[in-house]
Amino acid sequence: MANQTRTVQDQVNLVGEGTVFEGTVRAKSDVRASGRIVGTLEVDGKTMIAEEGEVEGEIIATNVEIAGQVQGEIYVDERLVLKSTAQVDGTIETDRLVVEEGAEFTGECEMGTTISESKAPSGEASWERDSVRSERSEAEDPEPSGEAAEA
Repeated sequence: MANQTRTVQDQVNLVGEGTVFEGTVRAKSDVRASGRIVGTLEVDGKTMIAEEGEVEGEIIATNVEIAGQVQGEIYVDERLVLKSTAQVDGTIETDRLVVEEGAEFTGECEMGTTISESKAPSGEASWERDSVRSERSEAEDPEPSGEAAEA
């Protein structure tokens, strides 16, 4: 009877080793992937990609710990940990990032963002994020005006 009173937060969803899942996984509790996921992983909790696990696509979660391989976009509300065996190729947006010695990362990383706002279903926050990137690009590579060129 005690097991029936467990909350969803106590549950861990597992994509086992040797399993290939294609599509979108949405979970309100933690997910551990020891197999391969091709698609989108949306987790209101912690996502763990085991050393033998692979994700090709998008990860959206509260917290993420990667020991395996990820190719794609990673959006983390709180904390992303790249374990020493992690191999990540893609884009990261997170509030905090921890990288252990030996982890491999190729791509872009943006820290200090609120991902839950940037991934809003209406698309408004996504538009805002793209606008911020455009503004940053313009600030980094400003075009010289006619006055500045003459001076």
